[in-house]
Amino acid sequence: MSVTVRERPARAVARNGGVPARRAVIRWAWRLLRREWRQQLLILALITVAVAATFVGSAVATNTPPPAGAGFGTAADMATFPSLSPHVTAEIAALAHRFGRVDVIGNETFSVPGSVTTYSLRAQNPNGAFGQPMLSLTSGHYPSGTGQVALTSGVASELHLRLGGTWRGGGSARRVVGIVTNPQNLLDEFALLAPGQVSAPTLVTVLFDAADASPRSLGPDVVSRASANTNVLNPVTISLAAATLGMLLIALVSVAGFTVLAQRRLRSIGMLGAQGATNANVGLVVSANGFATGVVGAAAGFALGLAAWLAYRPRAEASAHHVMGAFQLPWLVIFVSMALAVVAAYLAAVRPARVIARVPIVAALAGRPPAPRQARRWAGPAGAGLLVVAFFLIGLASEQATSTAAENGNKSTLFIALVVGLVVLCAGVVLVAPTCLALLARAARPAPIVVRLALRDLARYRARSGAALGAISLSVLIAVIICVTAAARFGDALDYVGPNLASNQLIVYPQAAATTPGATCVDAPGGCPVLTGAQLAAMAADARGIAASLGPRDVVQLEETDSVLQRAVTSGRNFGGPVYVATPQLLRAYGITTAQASPDADVLSSRPGLASVTQMQLLYGGTKFGPPDPGAPCLPSSSCLANPKIQEVSALPSGTSAPNTVITEHAVRQFHLTTTTAGWLIQTPDSLTAGQASAAQHAAAAAGLTAETRNSIPTSAEILDVATVFGILLALGILVMSVGLLRSETASDLRMLTATGAGSTARRAISAATAGALALIGAVVGIVAGYIAAISFFRTSQLDTLSSLTSIPVANLLLILVGMPLVAVIGGWLLAGREPRAIGRRPLE
Repeated sequence: MSVTVRERPARAVARNGGVPARRAVIRWAWRLLRREWRQQLLILALITVAVAATFVGSAVATNTPPPAGAGFGTAADMATFPSLSPHVTAEIAALAHRFGRVDVIGNETFSVPGSVTTYSLRAQNPNGAFGQPMLSLTSGHYPSGTGQVALTSGVASELHLRLGGTWRGGGSARRVVGIVTNPQNLLDEFALLAPGQVSAPTLVTVLFDAADASPRSLGPDVVSRASANTNVLNPVTISLAAATLGMLLIALVSVAGFTVLAQRRLRSIGMLGAQGATNANVGLVVSANGFATGVVGAAAGFALGLAAWLAYRPRAEASAHHVMGAFQLPWLVIFVSMALAVVAAYLAAVRPARVIARVPIVAALAGRPPAPRQARRWAGPAGAGLLVVAFFLIGLASEQATSTAAENGNKSTLFIALVVGLVVLCAGVVLVAPTCLALLARAARPAPIVVRLALRDLARYRARSGAALGAISLSVLIAVIICVTAAARFGDALDYVGPNLASNQLIVYPQAAATTPGATCVDAPGGCPVLTGAQLAAMAADARGIAASLGPRDVVQLEETDSVLQRAVTSGRNFGGPVYVATPQLLRAYGITTAQASPDADVLSSRPGLASVTQMQLLYGGTKFGPPDPGAPCLPSSSCLANPKIQEVSALPSGTSAPNTVITEHAVRQFHLTTTTAGWLIQTPDSLTAGQASAAQHAAAAAGLTAETRNSIPTSAEILDVATVFGILLALGILVMSVGLLRSETASDLRMLTATGAGSTARRAISAATAGALALIGAVVGIVAGYIAAISFFRTSQLDTLSSLTSIPVANLLLILVGMPLVAVIGGWLLAGREPRAIGRRPLE
């Protein structure tokens, strides 16, 4: 018996090697990453720092605002009532009957003798159905009887009490049994009583869950948690946008890095091709390396960001004034940023992979890099077209921002148009910036040969340097948008913003005059309290006593009139802030002589541009709190002066609560205005310390007055300087990386120049010209694009402000336009010049 065995047919092998070939190439790329991680340290560091910064930044941004349930606990709806009347009791019973569980919290306001600070006497069940997250026990226990109370640490410190002490207030004595806090608001200072122990509450809060019922159907006193947190531009969205922009910058910088790495491995890749690897396999080496680099950088950034967040969390809690969970993080933003880092690194490696795959095997084995491809001619016109589209999209967002729908809370169209417009703007900047290199090369024809060589090389091969230039332009764009927007907002002469006072100023008001910071009693319908001569003298003496405790000082009595300054139009922002009287004492305090003020001026102001604002009106007499019909003409017969003469006097102070706008005594006499004492301005030679400000406030409270000191709002100059420095440092950092990579890519040309006799001066000039050209073009494109975007957004409201030379941040823009290229040239000159090693041969990488 014979047995015939047939040979097993061979399996068909894919032309490109199939999965085994791809697996082998990927393993080789990973091995190269492990062995040559030092050569990729720059890209790894960029990705790691970007992911870590996004981790910490998004965690702080999303946790800094009050929690979504602040004031609601675990409830979905909240009803508030001014008292616990029988009618309110019936409404609470109806809510309980309709929705089941309710949590009732009663509050009564009490004040500490000698202090202007008020606290809440709160009756709340610590084990209530919804309010448990609003209470946390620090020490002791919760009150459970009529004679017990728990205090927050701030109230205990103010009352000089501790556990076991006795608090006497409200006609009764209670023993302090615990120290409590509100984890959702660490600034919430209160005294906690057992439920039902506040007999006459001034505010009753009812927490409940209305399920699917509409809050409007429940009455005007009901607020839903969902409706209280409907802002589209929330921290999560802003963090995602910032992460996307940051990863875009990384991708642009990484393109040159992966190009240099691919050229360093050119001979190894040539050997791989000689063994039968296809173009797809060769390109997979570089693209897989980019993917692996992104994965490693994202993982390292996650670990670094988590460690930094855990270390910074206690300080973030102290700044945000509420408790933050260690892992209460925006995981969506974090994971998306990690995914974007991987995608950015992979996409940055795709183009170098395609280029290196097309290199012939013989050229790769010889170590000859491919000639850089010229940039596409359509890039410039396409970029300009995208800038035009971005202009109209951002303008559409501006129109939506001022529309009725936006005022009613519908901001979806605004959000979409703004985001798409910014994305298109960034794409246009990336495409336009490299095209400008050709213009710079033509303009530099009379320059020395080494400068022309560097500029011609950049212009001829824009595809190689365009990515780095786009990243520099985007970093400048960010800084310019911040600078121009801040200048436009701070330069609004009507709606004045900024610090309320200088650091050496203090204003003391009568008690009724400072219901809100910066607002005086004449701004209320009731006007200032009528003070007798004796009362006014006593208050003035108390104010001078407070001033005397501060050392050398000037005390200026502030007076106001029964008039108001406003703009006739009803849309947009109107005039805000107090208008004091330009008394001789006030003018002398700021060194303003009679000759400096025009004798027929009605108003003096230090607000830039206020004198040129049209349709201004001065209402006086009986029209102050009841302006005439907007359609009626502004005539003296109706106590209205159209277009009062406003003179700009820069010597007046600039604070929002300071006398930055004053009505002249000429107008007081002409219109028979009534003056009233509004407060006393105290000005010291040096800045007030925190202890002096606190002592002055306590002394004012004891005398029945209120003291206002400088707030923490930054000035326009501070915002502009920080944004400018940030943009310049970011652009210079990208520039240093980019120039280093570009010089590494053209090392062969530099060796040839050195071998032909070029000295260190020529090498320094080439590096300086390369760095200066990239910085100059990036600054020009970033400034132009940023200013166009700002004009587009503000064209319906503040275009006149943006076009005013007094509101343009000229110094900051010139610092970017001139200072950044100058620093780049100096840095390029100083850091270059060393003779490259191995001039006579190409080193083996």
